[in-house]
Amino acid sequence: MSEFTHFDERGRAVMVDVADKDDTRRVAVASGRIGMLPDTLSRILGGQAAKGDVLGIARIAAIQATKRTAELIPLCHPIALTRVSVEFSHDEVESSITCTVTAETVGKTGVEMEALTGVSVALLTIYDMCKAVDRGMVLGDIQLQEKLGGRSGHWQRLAAG
Repeated sequence: MSEFTHFDERGRAVMVDVADKDDTRRVAVASGRIGMLPDTLSRILGGQAAKGDVLGIARIAAIQATKRTAELIPLCHPIALTRVSVEFSHDEVESSITCTVTAETVGKTGVEMEALTGVSVALLTIYDMCKAVDRGMVLGDIQLQEKLGGRSGHWQRLAAG
């Protein structure tokens, strides 16, 4: 099991020892999307959702989630984030909203899980706020887009095609 860093030589779960790693600037960008009925998208974009500013609240939820990732994912290290940004874009043809979260720190371990958690909670918040009018929304495509810093350096998802 040596290729999995969260298991010891006997296969037991462990929190990875990062004590000997250097502090470096680390950045992770993750994204995901939520598909919905065209009327739901229209209500969100027009500020007509019954529960208020859907994307504004989802933005705050994403930031809050990044800060609490270590409480949600058992073997994640608590990280002092230096910056979190949350962006939303929409596609009227696909009737969807894409959320992109960028998380940054200076430390011994990366922020991939924080960015992914932020995206997930933002999309769940959109679902929660709009489920009264559209229970068929679909969350998906949650993925790491890019990471910088640390021993493994720079990694970026290759564009399709």
